[in-house]
Amino acid sequence: MIEKISEPVSVSFTFDSQKRSVEPRSLVWNGRLYGVSKIGLHHTFRKGRTLYHVFSVTSKNLFFRLVLNTESLHWKLEEISDGLPS
Repeated sequence: MIEKISEPVSVSFTFDSQKRSVEPRSLVWNGRLYGVSKIGLHHTFRKGRTLYHVFSVTSKNLFFRLVLNTESLHWKLEEISDGLPS
């Protein structure tokens, strides 16, 4: 079931200077640590002057959609899913 969340989260990530890429490694949501096991789609969009990065990641059996605001450098959890039908 997909659930819209839209809450701030803490994200640990790495930046690879040779690949020039950012990859989320783990996130903390509601006091729980979730390690990122796979990074799926990554895309960007602009809202006004602000550039946003959207990452689709999995942690064991959960799917997360994370959004990074490059102006404030704040992360937001937009969606979570357990993969089961609604």
